[in-house]
Amino acid sequence: MSEDTRYGLNRQVRLLGPLPLDSGTSLAPVEYAYETYGNLNADASNAILICHALTMDQYVASKHPLTGKPGWWTDMVGPGRPVDTDRHFVICANVIGSCLGSSGPATINPATDEPWGMDFPVLTIADMVRAQAMLLDHLGIERLHAVVGGSMGGMQAISWAALYPERVKSAVIIASAARHSAQNIAFHEVGRQAIMADPRWRGGAYYADDDPPSSGLAVARMAAHITYLSEAGLTEKFGRRLQDREAKTFGFDADFQVESYLRHQGISFVDRFDANSYLYITRAMDYFDLAEAHGGALANAFRGSQTRFCLISFDTDWLYPTSESRAIVHALNAAGAAVSFMELSSPFGHDSFLLENPEMNRIVDGFLKAGEGK
Repeated sequence: MSEDTRYGLNRQVRLLGPLPLDSGTSLAPVEYAYETYGNLNADASNAILICHALTMDQYVASKHPLTGKPGWWTDMVGPGRPVDTDRHFVICANVIGSCLGSSGPATINPATDEPWGMDFPVLTIADMVRAQAMLLDHLGIERLHAVVGGSMGGMQAISWAALYPERVKSAVIIASAARHSAQNIAFHEVGRQAIMADPRWRGGAYYADDDPPSSGLAVARMAAHITYLSEAGLTEKFGRRLQDREAKTFGFDADFQVESYLRHQGISFVDRFDANSYLYITRAMDYFDLAEAHGGALANAFRGSQTRFCLISFDTDWLYPTSESRAIVHALNAAGAAVSFMELSSPFGHDSFLLENPEMNRIVDGFLKAGEGK
């Protein structure tokens, strides 16, 4: 199969399914919104799947239609970049459960002709990956040159290698983990409770009134955003500096710059994300434990795997610390898989994988090029 594409081609497809889900139910049809970049070669061997993080979307390297901002990973994906769209056919799909065109709580339930709301089935990371496999089947792609992802995207990437080892030549897993920790579950629960405590949530049935629980979602985003940063980064960027004032107000306005920054992050987030989707995707991440389905031994997920692995962590990432990446590396070593690993230094915490980082780019570029022609 060969395909001539335009750069950053926005696509929508309805797959009839059904898609079996880990909860025991199924989803049909499956709506998918995705972007493609570059050209698929004649034997469909140059495809790279980019898996996005919790609040990201398919606009990995092209302008976001709601915010007007550039793609969220333009340092990594594009012509001449480590994920080189001059050499590869790059796909980035909005995960199911999200809100930028793929099946989720805000899409229409065919049984009722109304938005799904909280009737949408609860998902897992594995469900997201199986849905992506359906999309690749639709595109005529049997095997990926690589799957690449950071954070929740890394969870999807490693799940691809476990669920479909014969379909993944190489996997790049950045700032991620093989299971969600108790601390991470706790932070997510704070965010979910903030949303559900907002009177405008109304049990998730807020679409008809076009009056979403924006206050709760903004607080959820503020709490989560703290986990994406590091103490050193916050101190360097804000310290205890006041926001546009010479003295404290002795009130509850945003006296400090860091307060103003978090409020801005919360307010801007509600313009592009759905509160119910936030509930569903955080729950999927909380359920994630790749070893669980393999007798509690992570190495069992990769026995006999021919996939090449590259893992990268950051020394100030306390959300998915280096110890989580090392646990994956040890499991891959025990399984006899080919793996390379690097911990990078950065003051920016978990968000480091989204920011300009020449060393990270060099590692990914070299890893992907080394796998070409093999």
